[in-house]
Amino acid sequence: MVRLDRIYTRGGDTGMTSTGDGQRVSKLNARIIAGGSVDETNCAIGVAISAGVTPELKHVLTDLQQFLFDLGADLCVAMPADGQPDLLQARISNDDTESLERLIDRFTDRQEPLNSFVLPGGSPAASQLHLARAVCRRAELDVFRFMETESLNPAVAICLNRLSDLLFVLARAANDDGKNDVLWKPRSKA
Repeated sequence: MVRLDRIYTRGGDTGMTSTGDGQRVSKLNARIIAGGSVDETNCAIGVAISAGVTPELKHVLTDLQQFLFDLGADLCVAMPADGQPDLLQARISNDDTESLERLIDRFTDRQEPLNSFVLPGGSPAASQLHLARAVCRRAELDVFRFMETESLNPAVAICLNRLSDLLFVLARAANDDGKNDVLWKPRSKA
């Protein structure tokens, strides 16, 4: 259980912060940047919920917010060294990837196939979900940037990739399963 009895600690006033395992690092550390992008994705999902979604979408999206906290925990606690115990109770896994894929399939199955790219727009919730998708793509890139220098559970990046796909499908769901999508119309030659 987490207990926060004081919000400010002054520990970050010099540009340093603590990881989930207590290590002090620069706020510019790739782990911290990736974690911030994951947090921003979670915030964007919260804004989408506030824009008004169906009870079904609200349930899925609030579950995704909980999942993103678990993913963020995996990101902020380093993988254990060989022979060392894992400080994190549960890590993101292939099961999580499969759960995201099942959700993608569930919503995609009731949407008409696309014959054009979809622009962010339509309902306020769909627009916010498109924004969450774009932020999630950046979070994925930030995780890959971090993985260039340090070891990380590979399921974290894979799940962010699937999550951005899911957010696209959920944006279509918020647009009456794609009926109110805003489609790209390429410019014609002058």
